[in-house]
Amino acid sequence: MAFTPKLMYKGRPLVRCKRDIYYGSQGDPFVIYMRVLTTKEEAGVQVADRIQITLLSTDTSKSPTERIQQQSVKNGLWSALEIGTIWLERSKPAPKGSRR
Repeated sequence: MAFTPKLMYKGRPLVRCKRDIYYGSQGDPFVIYMRVLTTKEEAGVQVADRIQITLLSTDTSKSPTERIQQQSVKNGLWSALEIGTIWLERSKPAPKGSRR
């Protein structure tokens, strides 16, 4: 049985396991890996504060360090997801016949 993610953000799957968040599909050339570094309390709820974000190649033939394409640290989950969306869009292969 195939895994079906429950959360989607801008048409891509969003999967969380404790402090790790993956954004994107493993079938694509790249995914976004996010690690929640710190949390803060807002209205009695713990929310992500600082997040390390990594553009990661899904090519498992590469070493783990070769798979890292870009990294940054952002404040807040929304900021991390937005930069992740931009990185994924930019990493898409160009359509045939177009110039990039």
